[in-house]
Amino acid sequence: MSYTPHPLDTRGIVLSTELQELTEQIAFHVHEIWASTRIAEGWNYGKKRNDEMKEHPCLVPYDELPENEKDYDRKTAMETLKAIALLGFKIIR
Repeated sequence: MSYTPHPLDTRGIVLSTELQELTEQIAFHVHEIWASTRIAEGWNYGKKRNDEMKEHPCLVPYDELPENEKDYDRKTAMETLKAIALLGFKIIR
């Protein structure tokens, strides 16, 4: 089976400063959901990822994540906000 992803083209979407600032809060939340799910599945912190032992080095508070891991969550958040805008929805405080 072959799979070719076709994400929405969000390159032309420019988010307001307010929504750009929201990105960090969503990134924090994305990590919290991921970590909660892993912990519920029996995973624990480990210095190296070990699927057999269910250990993962990112099972730490968001503030303690390496910057590249935070960037992964930020990109997920940013692309979600851009997709919302592209699909014609608005986020209003």
